[in-house]
Amino acid sequence: MGFEVLLDQLQQAQGQGMAVAWAADPPVLEAAADAAGLGLVSSVFLTGRSEAIAQAADQAGVDISTFEIIEAANPKEAAAAAVAKIRTGEASILMKGLLSTGVLLQAVLDKETGLRKKPLLSHIGVLQFADGSLRLLTDGGMNIAPTLEQKVQILENAGELAIRLGITRPKAALLAAVETVNPKMQETLDAAIIVKMAQRGQLAVDMDVDGPLALDNAISKEAAEHKGITGPVAGAADILVVPEITSGNVLYKSMVYLAHLPSAGVVWGAACPVVLTSRADSREAKLNSIAVACKAGS
Repeated sequence: MGFEVLLDQLQQAQGQGMAVAWAADPPVLEAAADAAGLGLVSSVFLTGRSEAIAQAADQAGVDISTFEIIEAANPKEAAAAAVAKIRTGEASILMKGLLSTGVLLQAVLDKETGLRKKPLLSHIGVLQFADGSLRLLTDGGMNIAPTLEQKVQILENAGELAIRLGITRPKAALLAAVETVNPKMQETLDAAIIVKMAQRGQLAVDMDVDGPLALDNAISKEAAEHKGITGPVAGAADILVVPEITSGNVLYKSMVYLAHLPSAGVVWGAACPVVLTSRADSREAKLNSIAVACKAGS
């Protein structure tokens, strides 16, 4: 299932409410208008300074007359106001506007008024490969150098999202530079431990897990067969788990900007999906991200 199929499915479903934090950003307003026009979302709440939001809408050339604007003086207030719409149930999707990720996540993780659900939140990139399949890449956007325990949580977050997207038993590859366990490479040791945990049913999500695996062995059956690597994950991974943020960020952006794969980005682990895209992301990528959040949150 690719993004086009996902969008078609969602147009036939009942739309959800979406709250956009510090919304005075033309590309974000374009994506919100696209989502509303397609019926992905039934209502949109824009937080921020109403005058700036109106100017951004004019610049984008979109009609926001049906959207509700919630006045907020600064990004921190705007993030809190958007999160409040989730807590009241008026919206079930949170989207980042023209504010820093840290400010938004501070509101999400607030112990008293936030949306904390799990100990760890993680960024998940969703990419459409040439065969039309959607594959997940994590974490190239939030957790810098995750510990073994955090890697397990990152894997479980991705497994949950994969299942919400219709992948009944996800296949996850724990990536490294090599496919053999090397005591000098901590990521290979972590991968081997997590694989054993999966085999013993210690993960919160039912999935097939293998690693360490180099990227080629995770996504190419031919490469895996050439190296004698077998199993359900070999060459067929639905989820690619990177060892740390730098490799994940480089890999994700290489797939988007060099391979030109359609993409989406969300944060998982809160009480609702959080649409988290870069300002450089295309209008299509922002709409895809809203679609992923809608599917995952339904």
